[in-house]
Amino acid sequence: MEKAFITIGRVLLGGYFLFPGISKIPTYSLTIEYMTLHSIPFASTLLPITIIIQLTLGSTLIIGYRIKESALVLAALTILINIGMHDFWNDYPNTDAGHELQNFFKNLGIFAGLLALSASNNISQWRLFKRS
Repeated sequence: MEKAFITIGRVLLGGYFLFPGISKIPTYSLTIEYMTLHSIPFASTLLPITIIIQLTLGSTLIIGYRIKESALVLAALTILINIGMHDFWNDYPNTDAGHELQNFFKNLGIFAGLLALSASNNISQWRLFKRS
């Protein structure tokens, strides 16, 4: 049962990053505008890096490859995005602070799940691919 729950959680967490990574591609210019609105420095450099991280590491979580490392990097990315993009304490035009507060705390839950996944002692038994 434990293996099934970890696998389901891992796949869902991977999907949480994979699908937003995919969705940023057709909405690239809108995402750059949103990042600029939130005063994210080097948005045109950081967005492609974010997309690559989300696609690559979201996929690695789904397939079960380098789970701990992927979860830790995604945890760091989640905190950075949370502070920079879901800054409910700032006022932005056409932005609902209540919605940003909800996103902020939702992302803290995702962060917690990634930390728990990365700290699991028996994670190697849930990998599809073994490191050599």
